[in-house]
Amino acid sequence: MIVPQFISWIRTAPPGERAEATRSLARAWLVSDLTEEDRAAAEGALLILLDDPSPLVRQAMAEIFARSIEAPAAIVQALSLDQASVALPVLEHSPLLIDADLVDIVATGNSEVQSAIARRASVPASVCAAIAEVGSAAAALELIENASAELAPFSWDRIVERHGHLAAIREAMLVLDDLPAAMRAALVAKLSDTLTQFVVARNWLSADRALRVASEARERSTVNIASRSRGDDMRGLVRHLRATGQLTAGLILRALLSANLELFESALAELSGLPQARVSALLQDRGHASLQALLSRAGLPESTFAAFRIALEASHETGFADSIGGAARLRRRMVERVLTHCGTDRLTAEPLLILLRRFATESAREEARLFCDELMVEESAAEIPDDLIAA
Repeated sequence: MIVPQFISWIRTAPPGERAEATRSLARAWLVSDLTEEDRAAAEGALLILLDDPSPLVRQAMAEIFARSIEAPAAIVQALSLDQASVALPVLEHSPLLIDADLVDIVATGNSEVQSAIARRASVPASVCAAIAEVGSAAAALELIENASAELAPFSWDRIVERHGHLAAIREAMLVLDDLPAAMRAALVAKLSDTLTQFVVARNWLSADRALRVASEARERSTVNIASRSRGDDMRGLVRHLRATGQLTAGLILRALLSANLELFESALAELSGLPQARVSALLQDRGHASLQALLSRAGLPESTFAAFRIALEASHETGFADSIGGAARLRRRMVERVLTHCGTDRLTAEPLLILLRRFATESAREEARLFCDELMVEESAAEIPDDLIAA
């Protein structure tokens, strides 16, 4: 048995040599055919080496034992609680650490430690929840980019709440194909708040002006997100909008004037408490009484009823959007028709007229942009030589 000689030697050997010797001993413990007596002696020597003053020695052990299911559990546990340079390989790879161990380490570890755990090949929901709750932004980013992380909806919400103001977090989440619409809307709201604070701090805009601009931009983004949402995803978005105070009469009117029937119906169903099929049937009824009763039950201001009625009549005549782009922007003719009616109605409230005028300006500018884009495409096509087209 050479273990006693090894223990005697490490007391005076240089750190680098001790680390290499420790690496060899750890590898022998895993792969060599040791007797029970030799294995026990080797484990004892490795346990003693946990107290070595040089981190190089403990790093050597961590590198050998990090991925092994046969490693000594007590040693792996000790290494996981060591300084970051030692613990990281074990935290990222060891199959011997249980969920409770990882949750506890997340709660007490620094960003580097939390990030290593977030990179594990499998991150269970409980560990994801711990990182979402107390983890650094860097750890949250690792978690988002880890396809094997079992992130529950409430963990996503917490990450957005804590780190959604950071561009890296938003970008990493927004590229995910299966990100719920409600989460996209929450990220847009975070971006809106961040930009508002920035421009106000720079004195580029007054606080009131910045808030109004941000609110309008957020509503446009919300309708754009909704244009890509269907079914449960749409209903989840509408519930989120209501919970965050964004499901306003202005947003619902924007949805209708953008010819987004699904968002319009889902919003009224959410606010009225009626099944969406029932809401759809009431909207198909061309009688004014049904629409007025529905809007009243949804709690929308009575001053907006005429605008909704005229917009719905216009939509029935022109049809609803049949494409994502069509359901994401205001329809100029519909907006102008509603504005014309409300502008001649003495009962129309001034705030509604202001909102409709803004809608009219926005829709006109958008239509002009689309027209210019089409012209540029036609001009580019015309510049292609005929012989190249033929080829």
